[in-house]
Amino acid sequence: MVALPGFGRWRASLPAVLLALIMAALPAQAVHAQARALPDFTDLVEQVGPSVVNIRTLQKVSSRQQSAGPGEEEMLEFFRRFGLPMPNVPKQAPRSNRSAPEEEVPRGVGSGFIFSQDGLIMTNAHVIDGADEVFVTLTDKREFKAKIIGADKRSDVALVKIEATGLTPVKVGDVARLKVGEWVMAIGSPFGFESTVTAGIVSAKQRYTDDTDYLPFIQTDVAINPGNSGGPLINMRGEVVGINSQIYSRSGGFMGISFSIPMDEAVRVVEQLRSQGRVSRGRIGVGIAPVSKELAESLGLAKAQGALVTSVEAGAPADKAGVEPGDIILRFNGKPIEKSIDLPRIVGEIKPGTKSSLTVQRRGTNKELSVTVAEIEAEKTVAKAPPAEAKPKVTAGQALGLTVSELTESQKKELRVKGGVRVEAVAEAAGRAGLREGDVILAMANVEITSVKEFEALVAKLDKSKAINVLFRRGDWTQYALIKPGN
Repeated sequence: MVALPGFGRWRASLPAVLLALIMAALPAQAVHAQARALPDFTDLVEQVGPSVVNIRTLQKVSSRQQSAGPGEEEMLEFFRRFGLPMPNVPKQAPRSNRSAPEEEVPRGVGSGFIFSQDGLIMTNAHVIDGADEVFVTLTDKREFKAKIIGADKRSDVALVKIEATGLTPVKVGDVARLKVGEWVMAIGSPFGFESTVTAGIVSAKQRYTDDTDYLPFIQTDVAINPGNSGGPLINMRGEVVGINSQIYSRSGGFMGISFSIPMDEAVRVVEQLRSQGRVSRGRIGVGIAPVSKELAESLGLAKAQGALVTSVEAGAPADKAGVEPGDIILRFNGKPIEKSIDLPRIVGEIKPGTKSSLTVQRRGTNKELSVTVAEIEAEKTVAKAPPAEAKPKVTAGQALGLTVSELTESQKKELRVKGGVRVEAVAEAAGRAGLREGDVILAMANVEITSVKEFEALVAKLDKSKAINVLFRRGDWTQYALIKPGN
């Protein structure tokens, strides 16, 4: 690159015409070097563009129902996906009691891409959700009626198939090589505008949202709008690294935050959809919460890691394996649990029926357990515990701000605990820690408590100058609190 001494300092003061003449006179290599500073997506568009498809869906409705017009469908897809209030779509009043014939009306639009030469196309599950018919349009304007192979709502991945020749499948990239700050590109049909190209950078990896705890999304600032859903996220090597799935928006439009499903996760889902038409995931039946830095220090952990078990489902694999509320799950099947959100993803990837290893920390001691993974099922509604019975004995731990009482045998059976004490009143330090009447204390300072007597003995010898971890049960959940007596 040719450098001109002092050019950067005085170029701003030059008249526009003179500056243009000087720039035009610069050597060609200097101009080309400047151009190389920014990415050129033209080759990528030519390479990947033919593999991107437009998807439109139809739904069968009664002819008496007033459906949204074609111009409204793109926005309705956005409302459905991102939980915004749906606009009112009036329905025609029935003219008679006779059943009306069904009509096919447009339901939504989206994007997808060719995954294999035999016609398999990947897209989002929400793009085809509720559709009676799916149509795929290629960039050469050929349109095909697609067969739905399968869809997985948990990952928002779907697989459809068309009978066509001359297809160009995408190249799948290695998500592990993707770096934050790397340039990426999207191709899709925002608001129905086919083959629209947008670009940006990777903003973050391993990003979880409220919609799912199974997918570590790729976050980008690529402009994604309704209709882009299901389209590819492409790196500078022309490889697909993600499926564009969600946006974060308060206004209904693009705001610089978009989320894509990593292709390694998507491919695992597609392989199951392709072979069996559905996805099976593992489960062990525990409720979990994050481990804070303060709690980790109190429990003697080297760092804030693992998943805190807040509840164990009766009869579930974890229950049979001996997992208890208050355990910190540190490893599963040999894989470390860095964050609590890692656990459902790691367990979910394991084939149901597989025997797996489990490392937990329980009151300062690591334990190795064995668990047989079951298949995930619909969430169950857990009944609330009945009102507590009268307690035979009450005592106060004044230094901690706690008044506790014995648990009756029926309460122990109902809560499925061997012991513990019930909180009757809180004050000062215990109140600041978040404890309240009705909580059941199971352990303090990593020591299990089975009775009021044990509670009194433990309180008497505790170091009141340090934070004390308290494992307690509230309703169906078990969690930790840190009582700081000196505060």
